[in-house]
Amino acid sequence: MSVVCVIPAYNAARSLGAVIAGLRESLPNAVIVGIDDGSADETADIVSKMCDSGESFETNRGKGAALRAGFSHAIALGATRILAIDADGQHDPRCAPSLIEALDTADVVVGTRRRDRRSMPLPRRLSNALSSAAISTIAGQRIPDSQSGYRAMRRSVVETVRAVGDRYEFETDFIIRAARARFNIASVPVPTIYVPRGQGGRSHFRECRDTARVVATILRHRTRLAT
Repeated sequence: MSVVCVIPAYNAARSLGAVIAGLRESLPNAVIVGIDDGSADETADIVSKMCDSGESFETNRGKGAALRAGFSHAIALGATRILAIDADGQHDPRCAPSLIEALDTADVVVGTRRRDRRSMPLPRRLSNALSSAAISTIAGQRIPDSQSGYRAMRRSVVETVRAVGDRYEFETDFIIRAARARFNIASVPVPTIYVPRGQGGRSHFRECRDTARVVATILRHRTRLAT
């Protein structure tokens, strides 16, 4: 088994080093691939110094584009199992082995976060619940946290699924296409670590713009399913 961890990173200099160090500790034999998505801070330097492989975009292209590039690196490196984890510190690297081990019986594993008042703002809890319900219906499988970027996948899934979109809608399109291709999707509970803006790493998800992209992706697949 060859595990490759893919980290899409944008202006994540405050948190990226800790994420990489956490992965080194929890998955000591894994190869770490960092993709700097055109950052304006020192993210590119951290990727170059601390990751085993990766690249830096000249301009910001979006999380989907960064994941797509990271998956290409992982396949080229001979990965049999691929872990995707965000660079903002909102995923606990200590949970990585649980996601990888769950691939013994599943094709895709999603780190499912708790939706409680202390760990996630109300708007995010509501949008996650609604999108997860809609995506589960389209996918034909229960996916409790469809917007979680903490995922593990078998190589065959990454080689088969051709998701579209360069930003956050990529992850939605990927999980729907994987489910429609009859890959088995499982969930593993993970803690929710919400980092407020200005306190270290943070999510670059924009509620209006990126939610609209996700909704458009859901509607597109729903229309195809209906026809």
